[in-house]
Amino acid sequence: MLSEAVPSRAPRRISSRNNPNIARYRAAARGETPDRILLDGPHLVADALATGLPLESAAVLSTAIERPEVRRLMAELERTGVDVVVTTAEVMAVVSPVRSSSAIVALAPRPAAEAERLYAGNAPLVLIAHDVQDPGNMGAIVRAAEAGHATSVIAAGACADPFGWKALRGSSGSALRLPIGAAPTAAAAIAEARRHGCRVVATVPRGGRSLYDVDLRTGAAILIGGEGPGLDAATVELADERLTIPMQAPVESLNAAVAAAIVVYEALRQRR
Repeated sequence: MLSEAVPSRAPRRISSRNNPNIARYRAAARGETPDRILLDGPHLVADALATGLPLESAAVLSTAIERPEVRRLMAELERTGVDVVVTTAEVMAVVSPVRSSSAIVALAPRPAAEAERLYAGNAPLVLIAHDVQDPGNMGAIVRAAEAGHATSVIAAGACADPFGWKALRGSSGSALRLPIGAAPTAAAAIAEARRHGCRVVATVPRGGRSLYDVDLRTGAAILIGGEGPGLDAATVELADERLTIPMQAPVESLNAAVAAAIVVYEALRQRR
């Protein structure tokens, strides 16, 4: 829980878009610093503080510093030794990448999850997102995975970065709590899942066993395909089983994040 205190000292003020500190935020927003992430908005900054993620710095909109939630965040950031600066609206417009600039943004090191956490427990439930290129979908998959008690998410192939600012906002903070891994290809992700005792299940729009007939109580790695084409034939062939979510005609497929959520919650139902 965040402290109710207020900042004890006045933070530095920045009014120039060319300030070197501002350049760091812009680089993180563009994905040019793979070891650093941008947390945009009070919700994500608060979630990061709650998880103990060591924030590097924060920037606050000058007109927002009297808001109670922002003052609490500033006090907590100061307490933990984070460098906080106050910016003008013009500067925040280039620091915060959202259409309506946020009241506060922060920089933090990219979280890393050990393999043991990615496959923790006797019956891990892992989502392997393959070529999910929309950051919003990627974030929603992570959010659904955490909500439905999945063990982890693996971003495989040409996936959107789950720690990019759009995906982070889409996950609503789940990416800061749920273990997230990466694999260069679906084949590599599948091989790693099998090494940890997981049965590999490919989601396909038609031709697979009904979701409700597939046993998801044991360790499982669920393959979720990207927007449009879904999983390619070669990846499906690598799976141990094919799963299809029953759909009322003429609907032929579901959004990747929606499909992931349905499968995760069916697994949760079975396991309970």
